[in-house]
Amino acid sequence: MDPQPPEDEFWLFGYGSLIWKPPPHFDLRVPGYIEGYVRRFWQGRYVHFSHPPWDLDHRGTPETPGRVVTLIDRAHWEALDDHHATAGEKVWGAAYHIPSSKVAEVREYLDIRENNGYSIQYTPFHPAASTTLPANTKTPIHCLVYIGLPDNPVFLGPQEPQQLAEHIVRTRGPSGENKEYLYSLEQALVELSPESGDDHISDLARRCHAIEAKARVVPSREPLKPDHLAEGIEADAGFGSQLRRVGSTEEQEEVEK
Repeated sequence: MDPQPPEDEFWLFGYGSLIWKPPPHFDLRVPGYIEGYVRRFWQGRYVHFSHPPWDLDHRGTPETPGRVVTLIDRAHWEALDDHHATAGEKVWGAAYHIPSSKVAEVREYLDIRENNGYSIQYTPFHPAASTTLPANTKTPIHCLVYIGLPDNPVFLGPQEPQQLAEHIVRTRGPSGENKEYLYSLEQALVELSPESGDDHISDLARRCHAIEAKARVVPSREPLKPDHLAEGIEADAGFGSQLRRVGSTEEQEEVEK
């Protein structure tokens, strides 16, 4: 593990929900990337305390944990049998600078928010080329990052993409539906940079949308044959005339009452 930077230089890197739900008290947000890791939806996630504040990523229950992203060291990932066999060299996200007066408070907040299997690491962060930084900022920026390491109890390892997508669509927890985490992450990555897409994320989102679309389809009724259709028209016509005949007398009687 890299040494911890001084508190007046506290930077946090977010590669999951922190991209669109940032920590409190940050005074600078910088899009960019880290290297040497692969982002995957291989971390289980659920709430295991019974009162607020709810963790912003708790989109499952102990019985049916949700799925959220973690980072896997690239060397370790290359030794695994991943159904998504390719991954970009960069993991895009956002880095946040926290003022020294707020570091202790933010660290306490993050330790609660990332308490379900995540460990603290430090990594070099490369700001996007179009970013304007304060004059005294050295790059790459030394960032804290929370990672669900493979030895944590809710690390799940390689997941078959279709089964993973089906699980994400049907799972929810105190913080909402698991699929909304996935869709929000995909949208947040699209908005960071023209280079910041993630094939693993976009493929899972596409699969989830397809599952939802299929669930909304109502089976069509078998079309009537021409002779059946004619019989139906005649029957409807006869029934309609009966209604009109009955209605004319009964309505008049009702008016007279």
